[in-house]
Amino acid sequence: MERKIKLTIEYDGSRYHGWQFQKNAVSVQEVLSKAIKKLTGEDIIPDGAGRTDQGVHAFGQVASFITTSKVPAEKFTPALNTYLPEDVVIISSEEADMNFHPQFSAKGKHYRYIILNRPQRSAIWAKKSWHVRGNLDFEAMEEAAGYFIGHHCFRAFCASGFSVKTFDRTIYYSGWHREGDLLIFDTVGDGFLYNMVRIMVGSMVDIGRGRFKPEVIKEAIETGDRNSLGVTAPPDGLYLVKVFYDDKELQSSNYIDNIRSMP
Repeated sequence: MERKIKLTIEYDGSRYHGWQFQKNAVSVQEVLSKAIKKLTGEDIIPDGAGRTDQGVHAFGQVASFITTSKVPAEKFTPALNTYLPEDVVIISSEEADMNFHPQFSAKGKHYRYIILNRPQRSAIWAKKSWHVRGNLDFEAMEEAAGYFIGHHCFRAFCASGFSVKTFDRTIYYSGWHREGDLLIFDTVGDGFLYNMVRIMVGSMVDIGRGRFKPEVIKEAIETGDRNSLGVTAPPDGLYLVKVFYDDKELQSSNYIDNIRSMP
């Protein structure tokens, strides 16, 4: 009998060319597919909640696949982990409704971006953050982050190569906090455009450098002009933290209130 298995996956994206299968490069989807093959004997390409780019990391990527295997749903976690490389780990596994789809059933996502802001580079954070050496105006960046909150057209924050019909998205949370030399940006929304978070962060860093005023974010949202914004942040500092499948949890004040204390 066919079943659908839902997986929550954590991975270090440093050596992968993103989530999606690539002809000439290794992807997370590929190594997961090979692990499923070794466990079940089935040729399966799992669906994912989002196509994270090369170098992007995940604490809570979600995938699913249909199987006829008799392995209990919760046992897929330890079983698949024995076949996966050390930088890809199944956090949990469960049986899902056959109509469930990691991408199309999603109600929203939480992304995090980490900046290392100090003169020296880091051996530990080299592939896990964006190293910005110069001084940044943290208060200006925090002010800029506030302009993202709400329902807006985010055309100016979408890179070329998009395949969407609308640029309207709702952002429920957008804010920075400090942890020593790390500047951490979190954002929660009902959806994000291609490279949207990286453009948001790159623009706010240029604001922190004094190149723009915080109000440039509001103006870009109103005009839809990508050319008025700053650089696109590199992928290394970006993390997919969580995919939401419940509107109440997505908009929960408890979740939002606890973001800054999340590890």
